[in-house]
Amino acid sequence: MLDGPSVDAHHLLPRSQGGRDTVMLHRVCHRKIHAELSEKELARQYTTLEALRAHPDIADFIRWVVRKPPEFTAVTFRAKDHVKAGKRYRDK
Repeated sequence: MLDGPSVDAHHLLPRSQGGRDTVMLHRVCHRKIHAELSEKELARQYTTLEALRAHPDIADFIRWVVRKPPEFTAVTFRAKDHVKAGKRYRDK
C-alpha cells in the first residue's frame, strides 16, 4: 500500500482459509489490516488490494500514514482502542 524499506508478505486470502498468494505490504499497513479485519472478513470481502484500500478505516489510515517518512513504524491499535481513547490518527 505504501512504499518503504520495511515490508511484510500479506496473504490476500488468509492461509487459514487456504490462501497461498502473497503481496508485499509496508509493515505498518500490514499490521493495520490485521488490527481492523478478522481472517474471515479478509477471506469474504478483502481479497484484493483495491478492496482493502476501499475499507473506510484502512483508507483513513493510508491518508494519515502517507505523510510519514518511508521508514516510519508505529504501534497499531485496534479500531475500538482508538475510539475508546478518543484518538483517530492525529499528528502530535
